[in-house]
Amino acid sequence: MDLSKESCIACRKDAPTVSRQQSKQWLLGLPKWKIEDYGDVSHLSRCFHFADFIEAQNFSIKVGNIAERENHHPKITLEWGSVNVEWWTHTISGLHKNDFIMAGKTDRLV
Repeated sequence: MDLSKESCIACRKDAPTVSRQQSKQWLLGLPKWKIEDYGDVSHLSRCFHFADFIEAQNFSIKVGNIAERENHHPKITLEWGSVNVEWWTHTISGLHKNDFIMAGKTDRLV
């Protein structure tokens, strides 16, 4: 299932987080992403590598642009030659289908 072709939906505070079983299924289509837990809040995380700072910076801008289009925003950590992107849904303090959609869209930028 290619979630990158879908669009994010508005997420309400009472929306459930994605189950571990569903997360594992969607991760099959996102093999370079991993789930990281910070306390009881799960994030989708991936580090992208580039030849230099400018390439990494340009990628960060592209991620920011898709985040604005979808109105769903990640944590982006930009360093020389690498960008770490973390998706999670702040409203529900965990993972939502939107995060997997955005991870797929992020992969398509490379």
